[in-house]
Amino acid sequence: MKPVLSLAFVLALAAPGMAANLAGRWDGTIQFDDYRISFPIEFSGEGSHVKASFFNGDERVTSTAGRLDGNTLSVRFEHYATELDATVTDGVLKGTYGSKRNGFHDIEARPHQDTSATPTKIPDIAGVWDIPNESPKGEHAWRLIVRQTGPETSAAILRVDGDTGAIVGSYSDGKFVLNHFDGARAYVLKITPRQDGALALSLRGGHSAAKDYIAMRAVEARSKGIPEPTDPEKHTRVKDENQPFQFSFPDVDGNIVSSSDPQFRNKVVIVNITGSWCPNCHDEAPFLVELYRRYHALGLEIVALDFEEPEQLADKTRLRAFIKNYGIEYTYLIGGEPKELQAKIAQAENLNSWPTTFLLGRDGKVRLVHAGFAAPASGEFNTRLKTEVTETVERLLSEHAVAPETAAVN
Repeated sequence: MKPVLSLAFVLALAAPGMAANLAGRWDGTIQFDDYRISFPIEFSGEGSHVKASFFNGDERVTSTAGRLDGNTLSVRFEHYATELDATVTDGVLKGTYGSKRNGFHDIEARPHQDTSATPTKIPDIAGVWDIPNESPKGEHAWRLIVRQTGPETSAAILRVDGDTGAIVGSYSDGKFVLNHFDGARAYVLKITPRQDGALALSLRGGHSAAKDYIAMRAVEARSKGIPEPTDPEKHTRVKDENQPFQFSFPDVDGNIVSSSDPQFRNKVVIVNITGSWCPNCHDEAPFLVELYRRYHALGLEIVALDFEEPEQLADKTRLRAFIKNYGIEYTYLIGGEPKELQAKIAQAENLNSWPTTFLLGRDGKVRLVHAGFAAPASGEFNTRLKTEVTETVERLLSEHAVAPETAAVN
């Protein structure tokens, strides 16, 4: 969507002493160390009440509270524990965005202006590529997923945890320069087509230094002996598939909830390892909410086992905002700190991905483990994941309930 600036909008910006009118799409940049990331931001609202939206492809990440007082803007994203504070002068918004924990970054934005692309011969890089990479989580390769319409390009890197979000941009001077900022994730990805058909990648995110990678088509990667990217259903395992999955943790209010409680007896249960600090967990939450609303009355329960930083365990403001923002109605329990994950979920092996989802049958035994969440930016991988999880839930719900005496033995 590319809104046209109205005369009233222009006058509102130009008239001295008049409150700034922010309505519409703006082109922003945010400063990280020695480089800047470009991103779109959109403002809406009435009077002094303002909403701001970052973008992850077509998805919006919208503020939870905001106010425009004259030319002074203050917007909060409580589910991220971040805030945007800025002023508008001569049609330019300048300020900072961030949090006390992760720091604040200079931000600047101007009303969106269409730019016409320079006609040029543009390489076709659309499709799925493999990125050889030995990661700390045991991966041997990632995936690069590219969509392209002329010079306009959207890409996502899919790892075992999930994807980077949609990194968008265009082709110019021999390379594609793509940016992503959705309020949590920040990336600049430069893609240079090589003469041998591979792609040279330079990825920089947040405060990290640029890292270089090579992307190649899957056929070439296999011919070179490079293993396929990690299968998310084989990354994490349970030590004993015949042992019912057990949990016992406090909820947000401190009440202990256990797998042996009556509400889970003879139910299909999804146990979700999550954290409100985790962008891929934010990606996954709407899907779990959708599953719960669709299948809860048929016998599905969902239990989130949340692991947070110490300050969030002491003050659960961000966590409560996360629950409210996504409309989470299923059981939400506090597992501890992220570093305690493996010790607290001792039945699992190689449990190191955020999120990770366990699907339990009516007998309480694990039928499927899925590491990470491929979000909409991952295209077909998102569609495939949602279809497979939904079909698994439906199959498990169709199984006969366990007899009470059998459940008692288990």
